[in-house]
Amino acid sequence: MAEPWLTVIGIGEDGMAGLSDASRAALDRAEIVFGGPRHLTLADAGKRGRAWPVPFSVEPVLAERGRRVAVLASGDPFWFGAGASLALHLEPGEWVAYPSPSTFSLAAAQLGWRLEEVVCLGLHAAPFERLVPVLGAGRRAICLLRDGAAAGALAAWLTTQGYGASVLQVMEALGGPNERVRTVTAAGFDLGDVAAPVAVAAVMAGPSGLSRASGLADSHFAHDGQITKRPVRALTLSALAPRAGELLWDIGAGSGSVSVEWCLAGGRAMAIEARADRAVNIRANVRKFGLDHVLQVVEGKAPDALSGLSLPDAVFIGGGGNQALLEKLWALLPAGTRLVVNGVTLETEMLLAQWHALHGGELLRIELATAAPLGGMRGWSPARPVVQLSAVR
Repeated sequence: MAEPWLTVIGIGEDGMAGLSDASRAALDRAEIVFGGPRHLTLADAGKRGRAWPVPFSVEPVLAERGRRVAVLASGDPFWFGAGASLALHLEPGEWVAYPSPSTFSLAAAQLGWRLEEVVCLGLHAAPFERLVPVLGAGRRAICLLRDGAAAGALAAWLTTQGYGASVLQVMEALGGPNERVRTVTAAGFDLGDVAAPVAVAAVMAGPSGLSRASGLADSHFAHDGQITKRPVRALTLSALAPRAGELLWDIGAGSGSVSVEWCLAGGRAMAIEARADRAVNIRANVRKFGLDHVLQVVEGKAPDALSGLSLPDAVFIGGGGNQALLEKLWALLPAGTRLVVNGVTLETEMLLAQWHALHGGELLRIELATAAPLGGMRGWSPARPVVQLSAVR
């Protein structure tokens, strides 16, 4: 095997002193050294140094394929670093990596935290809402931030979410001669001189956070009444059986509540909605739950809107189910795709019964009632029955 042309090197705030012999040797051999300005200074790259372009792109590195190239990244290049972005474009024999301790590791070592029990997030270019799924009393998180000002902004955001009593460790330049760690509460944040590189370690104090069981309260979602109600949504998600990394098509998404909960379970989703006003609600829910990286809104009516989309692992039809759509999906979807369809009209019920007779699966009738005032006492107020078809292509 030919010697790799690219070396990915993790570097800390202690600069050359913290590098292994292998990292130093790779730097010495490199004709070109890519990195952030701070990394290039730490490594004393001199005239060989090339700063990353803004916006970030790996193309300048790939353009030098065949030359001896080194890439510098903070700590572990494969934990919210450039390493994985580069590896996507490379064959295994083209590169070798020498990681250093990540900021997460340095922070945990400083605080005495079990890193496997801590939420670790890179929020350099991501919204603070990425924290929403993991907020909760007593939870611990370490967040990498883009600059010093972001530390105060994060504290203010936590306060607006009801976590103002959270204890924050503001950690600057960990592992180097300029390391500084200060403790504040989110609501009492008063540090005006925070400098990058910075991470914030938080022990959250506030509400209990989101339940991880399926069926969040309807009040969590922006909607116009077109929403799969909580009990039916819980049964629907159970039938869809989300798994980490799987893709859902949510057809006739309404508020996107099923897509949101699918993504909270670790999946990815495409919420397909014909009405522009409802697509606005879906996008609001995407932002609220910090799911912009895994939940895509597709405006259009199925089946036309499905053209060109990545094929899913599961499909949910919550609105607009009809014979033509089912036939199109059955022809389009690969074997093993899970299909769940909810219907409330007599016509849809008849269609699902026929489809069940032809293709099997499970046909479920969901009848629910809630207690409501009845004169001076209470009685049961029934909801419209929902017929649910669950099948595997």
